[in-house]
Amino acid sequence: MNSPLGFGLKLFVSLAIVFCAHISILYYLNFPLYENKIILSYVLNFILGITIYILLYKLRIKYLDILGFIYMGGSLLKFAVFFIFFNSTYKDDGNVNSLEAASFLIPYCICLFFETFYLIKLLNTKV
Repeated sequence: MNSPLGFGLKLFVSLAIVFCAHISILYYLNFPLYENKIILSYVLNFILGITIYILLYKLRIKYLDILGFIYMGGSLLKFAVFFIFFNSTYKDDGNVNSLEAASFLIPYCICLFFETFYLIKLLNTKV
């Protein structure tokens, strides 16, 4: 079965690998490594990703028919977190540059991929 522990472990390892690659690219291009709330972004995306999956996993039996809507609600929550924790800081200078966008969007997309992939597995699993 697609347990939350297995999901969390795979998500953590994937985010750790992507984070190392992200930092390496920033280092290679002589950009600041730990600015733009990059660590907070990876941590919050991981926490929200695992939380959303645990919620989906627990509700899969009783609410299988609306699991997709619950997932979309989780995505809405992630956007709310972005606006609360990141958007105001990123727009301090009047615009969001590509380094700021990448700091949030890279871990967001990795988590989105994992959540979607595992939601499909949940929906296709006979309970």
